[in-house]
Amino acid sequence: MSEFKSDFLRTLKERGFIHQISDETGLDDLLAKETVTAYIGFDPTAPSLHAGGLIQIMLLHWFQKTGHRPVSLMGGGTGMVGDPSFKDEARQLMTPETIDSNIASIKKVFSNYLTYGNGPKDALMINNADWLLGINYLEFLRDVGRHFSVNRMLAFDSVKMRLEREQSLSFLEFNYMILQAYDFVELNKRHDVRLQMGGSDQWGNIINGIDLGHRMGTPQLYAMTSPLLTTASGAKMGKSLSGAVWLNPDMLSAYDFWQYWRNTEDADVSRFLKLYTTLPMDEIARLSALGGAEINEVKKILATEVTAMLHGRADAEQAAETARKTFEEGAIAENLPSVDVATSELDAGIGLLSLIVKAGLAASNGEARRHVQGGAVRINDAAVSDERRLIGTADVSADGVIKLSLGKKKHILVRPA
Repeated sequence: MSEFKSDFLRTLKERGFIHQISDETGLDDLLAKETVTAYIGFDPTAPSLHAGGLIQIMLLHWFQKTGHRPVSLMGGGTGMVGDPSFKDEARQLMTPETIDSNIASIKKVFSNYLTYGNGPKDALMINNADWLLGINYLEFLRDVGRHFSVNRMLAFDSVKMRLEREQSLSFLEFNYMILQAYDFVELNKRHDVRLQMGGSDQWGNIINGIDLGHRMGTPQLYAMTSPLLTTASGAKMGKSLSGAVWLNPDMLSAYDFWQYWRNTEDADVSRFLKLYTTLPMDEIARLSALGGAEINEVKKILATEVTAMLHGRADAEQAAETARKTFEEGAIAENLPSVDVATSELDAGIGLLSLIVKAGLAASNGEARRHVQGGAVRINDAAVSDERRLIGTADVSADGVIKLSLGKKKHILVRPA
């Protein structure tokens, strides 16, 4: 469609969120004439979502900002099965206690992006365990299962790829797409949900829900997916060298989160400003036109804006200031990530490799040794080449800490405790 009438689809198009829509004209007309309710499902596979899922949260954010009602659906029921889509093998099954704990932890992030409440445009937080855990199996097979063709389910790319690789797909996992489709129908009945959104890998599952709704007498339902993002160099969004870029602050500090975005590749800066910030498009166009050394200043703006949405403006600006002091002044900034080491351990001397692992800068002594041999490790800004070196109280600076650095961008303060 050349031009959308609805603010929501117009905003998404200019910012690069749209991959596929099931019925562009129908959805655009609906969004233009009434307040619509839409949902995205989130799997509770860990205590936190990571940056790869941020595009979905931003979709819900823009949905509410353009006058509609978003639903964040927690997969308390479907999480007991696990989404097999495009996975090589079955997920590890989680206990109900783990699922509940993960959901409680994941929920903390959403209120930074959405306004929850009881108003007509206030967001809803819903758990599909509310209806899935009470299902009577025989009734479900008769009322819902009869609408599914196994032949059609086998033709879905997410299933077909698994079978073509001759990797088994359990009956449990095969049921996941039926449960997700049923979620759409149930959400329509309970909350008048008309649209399901998700990543492009969810297209088949969402279309299944529309088809089931049609067979079970719902009004016309709609699907919209966003592109699955990789960085310009092909890396997966939400993964860094040191692991997942978690959204929960107790799993990743505001400073480390800021650093992840500050290290964005040049080719991704403009695209990420559109997707992950709420800066106006004319401001993004101005920033995107900058080149040379100025691109680094734009990356700092990107990092600060993305971090401000998640952690708050004060923590984002503190992270930017910590980075400035560390990199531009060479000073020890109090707000750098830190690790406590017992004073008794420092008195005796702790091995350099052990300290690097303890600080989370390497996963093993072998990896730490390679960093030292490659000249990447510094203590108090002085290069260290002896992998057998002991770090002790003599290394504690006048500031009362030891600054341990890996490369130019990773710094940890070792604090005697």
